Amino acid sequence: MRVLGIDPGYAIVGWGVLDYQGNRFQPAGFGAVTTKAGVPLEQRLAQVYDGVAEVLDQYRPEALSIEKLFYQHNQTTVIGVAEARGVILLAAAQRGVPLFEYTPMQVKQSVSGYGMANKKQVQEMTRILLHLDKVPKPDDTADALAMAITHCHCSRSRIQGLPIR
Repeated sequence: MRVLGIDPGYAIVGWGVLDYQGNRFQPAGFGAVTTKAGVPLEQRLAQVYDGVAEVLDQYRPEALSIEKLFYQHNQTTVIGVAEARGVILLAAAQRGVPLFEYTPMQVKQSVSGYGMANKKQVQEMTRILLHLDKVPKPDDTADALAMAITHCHCSRSRIQGLPIR
């Protein structure tokens, strides 16, 4: 199974593609789509769409794993992230890639085994699970890989009929 994990944003969209077979992860590629501050939001959203569309076309994932949107502290930021998330979902839908959403707690539980793990713990476990020399940068890329790992673990549970936490 090939999964694209996405950490949505309008300044940085982290992405990571994993091949998963028989409990083994193989990173196929990872990186970030970035946009520059000061550029009008509609242009940044177009850049996010184009960048994600390019990743989808290059790697042809069977599933897209993305964080469920939740209200943070800054209403302005959450609106921009929601809009970026919308163009990401559009790119996936146009290519027939199914969407799977996970909460931050589900990601922490899936990757580290502890739903209250901190960001650094999740990133280090991501590095270990993927046999990487270092945690990918920017942090959004490591977060996207954690999203992909989560879907791999959760889809396996679905297949085996195990409960999803």
